[in-house]
Amino acid sequence: MSMIRRLSFAILDGTLIPIDRVADQKPYYSGNHHRHGVNVQVIADPAGWLIWASAALPGKTHDLTAARTHGIIDALTSANVLTVADKAYQGARGPIRTPY
Repeated sequence: MSMIRRLSFAILDGTLIPIDRVADQKPYYSGNHHRHGVNVQVIADPAGWLIWASAALPGKTHDLTAARTHGIIDALTSANVLTVADKAYQGARGPIRTPY
């Protein structure tokens, strides 16, 4: 994530990657999307080009929880990079800006 220091601003978002059902289905079921999947967090540059993608977490993991689990909030704060994110990241603090 060292590349983020060079950005004028970054874009943070999470996505649900659909998967087939697994033996222990409950952690992978996203009630928001009504399907099974894994949560992947991404950081993009101002043009939308992928800078970094996280390892997958179970689909029921909230985006803010996933970002904190991967240390994304701390990394963006220490890099002091203004970051635009959606409402799922409200309460993240630091340089994260969300709509309200």
